[in-house]
Amino acid sequence: MTGDSADPDHAAMSDRLMTADTPVPLTELSEWKRFALAAQTCAPRPDALDLIEAPGLALDSSGQRHSPELMAAGEALLRARDFETQRERLLAGDPVNVTEGRAAWHTALRAPEAPAQVRAERERMDAWVRRADAERRWRHVVHVGIGGSDWGVRLAVTAFGYAGTWRDVRFVANIDGHAIEGGLAGLDPRETLVVLVSKSFTTAETLENGARAREWLAGAGLDPAAHLAAVTARPDRARAWGVPDNQIFHMWDWVGGRFSLWSAVGLSTALAVGIDVLEGLRAGAAAMDAHFTQAPLAVNAPVRMALAGVVNRSVLGHGSLNIAPYDSRLANLVPYVQQLDMESLGKSVDVAGRPVGVPTGPAVWGMPGTDAQHTFFQWMHQGSDGAPVDFILCRQADHHWPAHHRQLLANCLAQREALMRGKSLAQARAECLAEGMDAARADWLAPHRVHPGGRPNHLIVLQRLSPYSLGALLALYEHRVFTQGVIWGIDPFDQWGVEYGKVLARGIIAELDPSGQARAAAPAADDSAVRHDASTRHWIDRLRG
Repeated sequence: MTGDSADPDHAAMSDRLMTADTPVPLTELSEWKRFALAAQTCAPRPDALDLIEAPGLALDSSGQRHSPELMAAGEALLRARDFETQRERLLAGDPVNVTEGRAAWHTALRAPEAPAQVRAERERMDAWVRRADAERRWRHVVHVGIGGSDWGVRLAVTAFGYAGTWRDVRFVANIDGHAIEGGLAGLDPRETLVVLVSKSFTTAETLENGARAREWLAGAGLDPAAHLAAVTARPDRARAWGVPDNQIFHMWDWVGGRFSLWSAVGLSTALAVGIDVLEGLRAGAAAMDAHFTQAPLAVNAPVRMALAGVVNRSVLGHGSLNIAPYDSRLANLVPYVQQLDMESLGKSVDVAGRPVGVPTGPAVWGMPGTDAQHTFFQWMHQGSDGAPVDFILCRQADHHWPAHHRQLLANCLAQREALMRGKSLAQARAECLAEGMDAARADWLAPHRVHPGGRPNHLIVLQRLSPYSLGALLALYEHRVFTQGVIWGIDPFDQWGVEYGKVLARGIIAELDPSGQARAAAPAADDSAVRHDASTRHWIDRLRG
């Protein structure tokens, strides 16, 4: 989390950054100009199959702009950005988070030869989960965390526990009191484990919700400590908060929240759907790490996705990216990628503090198909803007109704083909005439049935939804985001943008408290009450108490 540092090597890493070369502004590179021109002058070629087989999945980029000239320009651009060196630094645990002087070494958490400290903590957590399973403890698990401490676990549990597990796992993230009230409602406190996940163990939403859960346990006549577990980089704070040492699991300062699924943050995942799921996720991600490291750029799935993403955002000007998983178990993939992408690439200055000069990270949104088709695909097909789409499907279903799966696959392929091919005015008019309309009505109706086509998309195909394939898919997105960050010259691992509102909120919380206790506890230097705009001042006064 931005601003938190528990790593004793933090200062040393910051010193190393002082000697790092400052990259040339993107728009001053001749390689960028060549890349942008190649993207503008090559058209989508849906009849030319562009397929990459990668670990756990196949990536079909036929719906993107592609040509030998564009690929050559992309490789030249990556060389100009020193991509291979940056990739090596990421995988070696060097401080690639330049504004905070930290590594972003999430790949170490799933490496076949993980660091000793990672293996030791993994084995410790696994043993604890196996013991709980053997004793049939914790029929209810309440996972309390937000952002990166929530979405990955929620995704994994939904994907592999969709048909139910013997443990009832609930998620509480939002500070809204309805969230914790609903999360605890109907549970037996005696059989409930509350898992608090916060890297810094200062996250306001997590600690406030955790306090309510602790009160709930105490109100049932229980010792709350026996029913609390924590995952954090600050075990001292968790211990002071009341979590016993044997139920505190460690993560590290070099693991960013949105990359933390691979760490002990997966405790609730293991309790819900098994340790084997965590192991499979890590194995799939590690295989994608190896592909990202070793595959030539032209057939490197994350790199190819990144180049297409830069074309779509910075050259063609598409402001958003739609995620369309045609598998209901992947509903939570949408907010997972949304956080990964928008927290990482929602930046407008490069690592030297200069404006990037081109549009960067898109807005990411979506919904599982076929629900999406009945919600916003009209806009996708015929809206004035449209959006690039990542279609995701599984060749093999895990249910017993093949007719359902055939319809699902057909809908995915048909929607994608319609977005790529479109429908001309002449085709639309011919259709109208073939339906028996007279010429005048056909001329009138045909424009309403035109599809512009040429809408960029990827198709990502998993053999089936397994922990291995999902791990590979998530690592694919991680490395795509990293590569786009290298091209744009931005730091994809910090998140300063969210901090400003948090600072303001602390002052407003104090002002909204009619008792004055919160104001007394607020920092002495806080003078936000006299600096608010008129509207905020009005609503603080109206909402106080």
